Amino acid sequence: MICNEVIKIIEAAYPRDAALGFDNVGLLAGRSEKEIASVYLALDATDAVIDHAIEAGADMLITHHPLIFSPMKCVTDEDFVGRRLMKLIRNDISCYAMHTNYDVLRMGELAGRILELDDPEVLDVTMEMDGKAEGIGRIGNLKKTMTLRECCVYVKHRLNLGSLKVFGDMDQKVSRLAVSPGAGKSAVAPAIAGGAGVLVTGDIGHHDGLDAVAQGLAVIDAGHYGTEYIFLDDMKRFFNVRLPEIETAAEPVIHPFQVV
Repeated sequence: MICNEVIKIIEAAYPRDAALGFDNVGLLAGRSEKEIASVYLALDATDAVIDHAIEAGADMLITHHPLIFSPMKCVTDEDFVGRRLMKLIRNDISCYAMHTNYDVLRMGELAGRILELDDPEVLDVTMEMDGKAEGIGRIGNLKKTMTLRECCVYVKHRLNLGSLKVFGDMDQKVSRLAVSPGAGKSAVAPAIAGGAGVLVTGDIGHHDGLDAVAQGLAVIDAGHYGTEYIFLDDMKRFFNVRLPEIETAAEPVIHPFQVV
C-alpha cells in the first residue's frame, strides 16, 4: 500500500480540515508514492524517535505533534529540525502528523472514557461533523463526589502517572470534571462555564493556576505528555483494525522529564 492510500484511510477518520487554524498537519516530509509496509508511532519526532524508526525499518513515521510547526526558510544541517528532516528523507521515511484534527475528533473522547466520565460533553466545541458537535476536551460527572486529594489519586491511577501538579484546596469536594489533553490554559474558561470543579490538563503556569482557583476551579496539571501519550495505543489499535497488513510499532511510553 502506498503512502497516499494510508493517508486517505487516516483522513477518512481524522480529516485535515478538522484541525485548528494554527496547526500544520498532514504529510510533512517524504514521498507520497512510497510503498508502506511498516509504520512507527510517536508523540514527537525527536532525534531518538527518528533513530528508533530507522532501527525498526519503518517506512512511515506518524506523530501527534508536527515536526514542522513554524515556517522554515531553509532545510540544512545547521538547524536541529533541518537535521531531523534530512535524516528522514535520507532514510526514505515519510513523516506524517495528525495533531489538532485528532484532538478534536478523538483525543477528548478518549480521555473522557479513560477517566470514566458520566454524561460527557465536548468541552470546547470547534466544529460540527455529521450533525454532531466536535471539539477539544470533555466535561462530565465523576461517578462519585470526592475530595480534590482523592481526585488526584484517581487521575494518577487512570492515567498511570507518577506525579501531578495541583492548584486548589485539597479538601474541597469535586463532582464534575473537565479534561483537556495537552496544553490546557485555554480550557480554563470553558471548564468554568461548564460548571466543572476541577480541570485535568497540562502546561499550566503559575498565574494560570492561581487565576483558575480564584474563579472556583481547581486544576490538576498531569503534564502535556501525561495527558497525550494515550495517542500511541489508540493509533496502534486503529492500524491493527483498519490496516492490519501494515506492521505497526510505537515508541515506548517514556516521560520527557524527571521530577527530583
